Amino acid sequence: MSTPIDAQADTRFFGHPRGLANLFGVEMWERFSFYGMQGILAIYLYHSVAAGGLGQPEAAATSIVGAYGGLVYLSTIVAAWVADRLLGSERTLFYSAVLVMAGHIALAVVPGLAGVGVGLVCVALGSGGIKGNATALVGTLYTEKDPRRDGGFSLFYMGINLGALVGPLITGWVQQEIGFHVGFGVAALGMAAGLVQYTLGRRNLPDTARTVPNPLPAGQRGGAAGIGLAVVAVVVVAVLLGWVTADNLATVTALVITAGSVVLFAVLLTSKKVTRIERRRVWSFIPMFVASVVFWSLYQQQFTVVAIYADKRLDRDLFGWTMPVSWVNTINPVFIVVFAGVFAALWTRLGDRQPPTPIKFALGTGLMGVAFLLFLPTADSTTQTPLLMLVLILFVFTLAELNLSPVGLSLSTKLAPEAYPAQMVALFFLSVALGSALSGALAGYYALDNETPYFGILGGIAVLVGAVIAAASPLIRKLMSGVR
Repeated sequence: MSTPIDAQADTRFFGHPRGLANLFGVEMWERFSFYGMQGILAIYLYHSVAAGGLGQPEAAATSIVGAYGGLVYLSTIVAAWVADRLLGSERTLFYSAVLVMAGHIALAVVPGLAGVGVGLVCVALGSGGIKGNATALVGTLYTEKDPRRDGGFSLFYMGINLGALVGPLITGWVQQEIGFHVGFGVAALGMAAGLVQYTLGRRNLPDTARTVPNPLPAGQRGGAAGIGLAVVAVVVVAVLLGWVTADNLATVTALVITAGSVVLFAVLLTSKKVTRIERRRVWSFIPMFVASVVFWSLYQQQFTVVAIYADKRLDRDLFGWTMPVSWVNTINPVFIVVFAGVFAALWTRLGDRQPPTPIKFALGTGLMGVAFLLFLPTADSTTQTPLLMLVLILFVFTLAELNLSPVGLSLSTKLAPEAYPAQMVALFFLSVALGSALSGALAGYYALDNETPYFGILGGIAVLVGAVIAAASPLIRKLMSGVR
């Protein structure tokens, strides 16, 4: 088996360790299944029964999609705890991939809202386990100061977006030509392919990928299991009593994620296993967390507001053939695939001269606001929006994403306390979770006749937050204590 030092000398995958290729592959296929399913999820929920959907109100559909997106990233905190205390990141990732495949199978074969409930819960829990732990495993391939680190994460991110590109193309076409459930079945086959690929390549990961950093004493495992069962019971009771409904699901999810984020920050800031320098680094992550929440609350509206916009406002006619709604979700991944390598090469070439991470976060958040402001020229129009206009907007989405998302993944591993590597990554994904849930809650305020205030206000807020992060960059960098 290799070690992190061996991995530092390994250049078999485009100048990076061979283990990156296996993690690249499992994440690519997981994203194939995830985005392939998510590309048709909203329209499945609100399209009429006659059209093969479930006939839910649009507000309820976007709330479910937003809450589901939030649950995916919220589950990273559970998976991170399992990895850090019970199984280690590598085994947690493997079992999570099995759970994702089971969820897609449920969506494909179980009809109605029952299939949606079982399928989305399984996919959300499994995807959360893959996301945080795959990222942590990428971090084990590099030392803290390896100049290839950000470039490696950008290549890993390209794998994510290859899957995100191909998934909606195939599932969207299958859904339009055959039906929703067959489309969900295609997503299940994709995850099966990823699971096989990963199983064959597990030996390429270093020994540290299999260690349990902070093992839970055997005497405490019963109590932990009891807490987990109590949480499940509370959720079931809340649903049965009507406290949680489809309409408020995204808002409730956002509140739960906020509480979870506060608790996890408190744990890391007060733990006796965290050193003084590590604690300063955790403090530095708080403003980055806020910027990330703002970014993702807009970015994730690709699956709520932008999905409705593409269905009802976009001219999708291509030479007499109507493009599937889900194909809009491939525009951003195309740009990611094209430009992720460019950004990876740029950061690697610049080395110590590249912009510091807080500036990258400021650019990502500010550009996301600009992308929303670009909706304004065609807002509230009674005519259909040209496809090229949405392509331009999603190009700006991409520029914003490449400045923040892969950099955020890398930052979370660099700032992580030694005793809590996966849980620090979970904090980054909790910011994505909160933003995803908010994207569903905010979508409830969107309507075809109020696009100007909707896009204008949200875009303006994001630009302002980006400016504040840029101004606070010197203080944030000081707290980061040598981490760029």
